[in-house]
Amino acid sequence: MSRLRPWPRTRPAGCRARLGTAALAAAATACLALGCAPERPPAPLAAPAAPGAPDLGPGVHVFDPSMPRQRIQRTLDEVFRRQESAQFGPGREALLFKPGTYDADVNVGFYTQVAGLGLRPDDVTVRGAVHAEADWLRGNATQNFWRAAENLSVTPASGTDRWAVSQAAPYRRVHLRGDLRLDDGGWSSGGFIADSLIDGKVLSGTQQQWLTRNSELRGGWSGATWNMVFAGVRNAPPTTFPDPPRTSVDQTPVVREKPFLYVDRSGAYRVFVPALRRAAEGTTWSGGAVPPGSSRPLGRFFVVRPGTAAARINDALAAGKDLLITPGVHHLDRPLRITRPGTVVLGLGLATLVPDRGTAALTVADVDGVRIAGLLADAGPAASPALMEIGPPGARRRHTADPVSLHDVSFRVGGAGPARAVRSLVVHSSDVIGDNLWLWRADHGSGVGWAVNPAAEGLVVDGRDVTMYGLFVEHYQRDQVLWNGDGGRTYFFQNELPYDPPGRSAWSEGGSAGRPAYRVAPSVTRHEAWGLGSYCHFTSATGLATDHAFEAPRRPGVRLHSMVAVSLGGDCAYRHVAGGNGGPADAGTRVATLRSWP
Repeated sequence: MSRLRPWPRTRPAGCRARLGTAALAAAATACLALGCAPERPPAPLAAPAAPGAPDLGPGVHVFDPSMPRQRIQRTLDEVFRRQESAQFGPGREALLFKPGTYDADVNVGFYTQVAGLGLRPDDVTVRGAVHAEADWLRGNATQNFWRAAENLSVTPASGTDRWAVSQAAPYRRVHLRGDLRLDDGGWSSGGFIADSLIDGKVLSGTQQQWLTRNSELRGGWSGATWNMVFAGVRNAPPTTFPDPPRTSVDQTPVVREKPFLYVDRSGAYRVFVPALRRAAEGTTWSGGAVPPGSSRPLGRFFVVRPGTAAARINDALAAGKDLLITPGVHHLDRPLRITRPGTVVLGLGLATLVPDRGTAALTVADVDGVRIAGLLADAGPAASPALMEIGPPGARRRHTADPVSLHDVSFRVGGAGPARAVRSLVVHSSDVIGDNLWLWRADHGSGVGWAVNPAAEGLVVDGRDVTMYGLFVEHYQRDQVLWNGDGGRTYFFQNELPYDPPGRSAWSEGGSAGRPAYRVAPSVTRHEAWGLGSYCHFTSATGLATDHAFEAPRRPGVRLHSMVAVSLGGDCAYRHVAGGNGGPADAGTRVATLRSWP
């Protein structure tokens, strides 16, 4: 996302309902406990002390409601001071709250996951705030990446909480007992809410685009800039695209929520694995219900700490273990290979995988039911053909009853240093579900340049009936998204074209100007997408153009809905939105929309 995006120097009146940290808090650091009970349906929670204490490293902080509030507030503040502006730093943190009530101000910085350890969000209540601000960049939240709030309830002291973020910053399984503001006075650019209940109103402010999925908005939604999408959301605003630019789909056809860590009534730590849902709307936990799914003891998981050798991790996977990857930057000399059906790979604190020798970070065989969640795959100095590969080339099996799913998985090429990859994510298997994915060739940070952090393609889909919810893909040098498989569906797509093509020859193909942001291959007979946005801003060679933002074959089974193309600085142009229709978006007309195509 652009670090050059214009933003107001003065903040709107009423925008700074800031909470003081000195008056709030809740608990201190405790340890995780190794579960050993057989797999069984989850039971209602109490919160006794957990026996045992597996070491999950210094990046995991577990809080108990019996601890002094000053002690936990001191820990929260120390973590935030380290992480507030550490956009490319090595720190990774997980702030985990055992069931109970806390008076705390939880300010969430980079690479910080804040999560409740209850089975339901209302098992953990924070009275105060769980919020993301943009003070470090004077209100500009377009770089507020890589953070998460999950599985808790919040009663904001001011009546309004703030989650001013852009990509890779999920707000999941949260019950907010008040209003929610999605900006901090300056620009903010894209985010994701899922499986959440907001009692008050959501105020989108300057947010340019957003996906809300399978949630309930009791107080409604206020605001829209370019592209607001709602899928399976109760009390969502109706479709009014392009004025205001809102798109609502009543149900999600097939969806699965992210696995999460919780504490059972004996004090043992377990991982809950949500079940697949079809034709779904609203949350999984309405009315305090136990969500559908199953529970796995922590003893079934191999705990991966920074420095654990990839060979040892693969041995554990081959022996039938799941993976719990602790906060940190994990360097790999070979891919992690998932070959067993139903394997769960769960990262804490935005655990980061770096393939140092030009391999993939992780590969998945053509098997059922694998869940991958909470990871950042960060390219290394040697070029990886793909950072992650789901299924082998030519995969033919169907996984309709139990698909592979990816949740809060991000990909990065550059930014933290010189890096190279040909592709970020390749999906060969069929029926895969993507749930909040950000694929980013870095446009700022360290090791950034057309020849310094090359990456040709972001997402390539070869499998059939693949579904994406919340797909963010930015700055790749050829195709941002190339969809070859039949029956694909996307609910919300956000894109920026690369900023740095050095000239027309680098940003063209055949006789066409530029490249589309989202390309559906000519062989595809069925494809549908809702809420597609692409933005351009060329900094190395101005005046470059792209013929169309979105490309798909003209067939009865192919349909694109609610599309927007934006020339951010007027230094670039989209001649059309899709198929010779809509547009232009250029220096004269910055924003072009198209309701549907063909």
